[in-house]
Amino acid sequence: MIRFVMIGILVVCSFVSASTVQASGEAPGVSADVALNQLKDGNARFIVGKPDHPRQNFDRRNETTQKGQKPFASVLACSDSRVPVEVIFDQGIGDIFVVRVAGNVANVDETGSIEYGTDHLGTPLLVVLGHTRCGAVTAVVQNDEVHGNIPALVKGIVPAVEQAKKSKPGLKGEELIDAAINANVWQAIEDIFKSSPTVAGRVKDGKLMVLGALYHIDTGKVSWMGSHPKQDQLLSAAKSQPKH
Repeated sequence: MIRFVMIGILVVCSFVSASTVQASGEAPGVSADVALNQLKDGNARFIVGKPDHPRQNFDRRNETTQKGQKPFASVLACSDSRVPVEVIFDQGIGDIFVVRVAGNVANVDETGSIEYGTDHLGTPLLVVLGHTRCGAVTAVVQNDEVHGNIPALVKGIVPAVEQAKKSKPGLKGEELIDAAINANVWQAIEDIFKSSPTVAGRVKDGKLMVLGALYHIDTGKVSWMGSHPKQDQLLSAAKSQPKH
């Protein structure tokens, strides 16, 4: 009898805990501003070394297994091992749809993945997250010799480096690298708008906010760069989404 009572208590506790997790974690249907604030709050906790480690337990794992994923934000970030996206934003299982690639470039695979997060899963916020001391951008700035498939990968970074040199002539060394890293965030957003009518269409329709950001690996702080400076022009020139 005691055994059955204990099992019943465990079932009830699991249900209550799962419900609490669902209530505490914002899901699609929230605004982009709410999603952004969740990322900002999480990063603030991470910076001071007091993370909550939310929604990382058995209940959350079980919930997302049974009910599927409902992330509140999509993030395109670099593969650099020092930039663990869920950690620096102090988020849990199923909270962020993360796309990672060296140099946070937006080639076809990355853009297709972004479309899955923003359109299929309906995340209201897309963040393109660059970071300081990015090795991929540094390699392009320094014209380092790279091999294998890497040249094709970093090809998308070249326009950002050229833009950094053009906009701020005379910059060299670390200053040029820093400028190129910032320009590379904008370049990735531009590439997404140009190649994805789906993403551009959702922004035009007010269903998606796209922001640039920069993670400082020394302090843990994420600096928010805002929308692309030429977003309106890019969206106007974007291809229309095919009618189904």
